[in-house]
Amino acid sequence: MFDERTVAEYLRRSYLAADGLWFMKVEERLDFDAALELDVEVWRILAKIQARKARELLGIEGHTLADLVAALELMFAAEQYSYTVVSQQPHRVEVEFTACPWIELLQESGREHLAARVADAICPTDLGAWAREFDPAISVRFPQRMCDGKAVCRLVLEIGQ
Repeated sequence: MFDERTVAEYLRRSYLAADGLWFMKVEERLDFDAALELDVEVWRILAKIQARKARELLGIEGHTLADLVAALELMFAAEQYSYTVVSQQPHRVEVEFTACPWIELLQESGREHLAARVADAICPTDLGAWAREFDPAISVRFPQRMCDGKAVCRLVLEIGQ
């Protein structure tokens, strides 16, 4: 009937659209700050659910940084990030993103000027929740971001720092 790629693309686009529409409707009803505050609450919970499901689907039982990266790669692929793991050590991983579906959506909707504020709130919340599902000692940093005008986003995951 339909191939898996078509179904996956339909679901991915629906997921992105639902998130954006939800945010804009809350913003209309309340304001941007209230919508962002509620979005943080949603992503904190959704990310935990996603991380647990990724662990289950991939059969990951460990709690190492390498296990976290393996699970995150499922999310990165599903959401169609363009990325490279540029450095992976037992206690530190660095990932470079050259394309982000969320900043692309903001650009397409003429809301790119809000990207840094959204990223300040959502990126550490989302990836921090993923990290805590593996080990609460894993820290998440973004020393470089596209939404700040850089060519790439750089994600650093560290344990014990």
